[in-house]
Amino acid sequence: MRYYIIAGEASGDLHGSNLMKGLNIVDPKPEFRFWGGDLMQAQGGTLVKHYRETAIMGFVEVLMNIRKIGKFFNECKKDILEYNPDVLILIDYPGFNLRMAEFAKLNEIKTYYYISPKIWAWKESRIKKIKAFVDKMFVIFPFEVDYFKNLGYPVDYAGNPLLDAVQEKINEEGSLQKFIDNNELENKPIIAILAGSRKQEIHRNLSIMMQVIPAYKNYQFVLAAAPSIEAEFYNNYIRGHRIKVVYNQTYDTLKFSRAALVTSGTATLETALFNIPQVVCYRAGHFSYLIAKMLVKIKFISLVNLIMDNEVVKELIHFNVTPDKISSELDLLLYNDEYRSNMLNNYQQLREKLGGTGASERVAKLIYNNLNA
Repeated sequence: MRYYIIAGEASGDLHGSNLMKGLNIVDPKPEFRFWGGDLMQAQGGTLVKHYRETAIMGFVEVLMNIRKIGKFFNECKKDILEYNPDVLILIDYPGFNLRMAEFAKLNEIKTYYYISPKIWAWKESRIKKIKAFVDKMFVIFPFEVDYFKNLGYPVDYAGNPLLDAVQEKINEEGSLQKFIDNNELENKPIIAILAGSRKQEIHRNLSIMMQVIPAYKNYQFVLAAAPSIEAEFYNNYIRGHRIKVVYNQTYDTLKFSRAALVTSGTATLETALFNIPQVVCYRAGHFSYLIAKMLVKIKFISLVNLIMDNEVVKELIHFNVTPDKISSELDLLLYNDEYRSNMLNNYQQLREKLGGTGASERVAKLIYNNLNA
């Protein structure tokens, strides 16, 4: 089968790579062409455009880059037609991907969506486009099954692929001391910082997160760098701070951490699956925040709390992202055994809700079988 896959950000690259890994198992001769990142490229095929070029977020930022985005659309349409895939697989990234779904429908190209647009958070009206242009949807959160069923659009759930990725890392050989030696760290407990995968997120959150560092002299802070962000960009923020930056070692960093400061997104769920207590810190652009406040209809921003439908991890949002509030929560995670244990117990319930490992191969089998039906 010939697969054309579009992922426009780091989380999509991760999920896309897991899907490709599964397709490599169930399909005897898969061929891949894709927009994604390094993780997808490691699975084989042809990378057309890296997400570091396409990851544009925020209402204002999209408007400022509207011409650039238009060029991406035209380039992608032309490339899809020339490749003539058996199926177009879209991964999240709805502003771009729903337009590509419409284009594919007009050109009679079968279209599957993997990792649903979060229309349960905002823009539920997008269900009209999904129904009109998407042949099949595969979701990764159990609550999405009933949500889409109530909208009259049945979807398939085969588990969450992050369980596979995290468990693989947990099972890997490797020690804390080796991680410390390889990265020239101190022999102190680690507090991880995951400040996002886009420059806008990092710009708004990292400086505030780092202001708590002086209060924790018995710990060392390790920033898990996004692979698409150059070192010099981080250096502009971390100069003068007692923090170490490591690349391509996000899972190792989490695996060996005592606690974590995390921006919203996939990273919150990954941190929970590694059993690391966390505080979620997310500051948006002021204008984008005001618009989102009017439009977004969900109670929580972190995937952990959304899946559990409860505040399992503390969310500090926009004006609440302050050094004092971050420190207050971090103190509880580090020094209050009851508070820490309660969060870890909730993490166990979270894993049970998501189901077991093997999701990547199961969803790949569903996709392959549907294509051959």
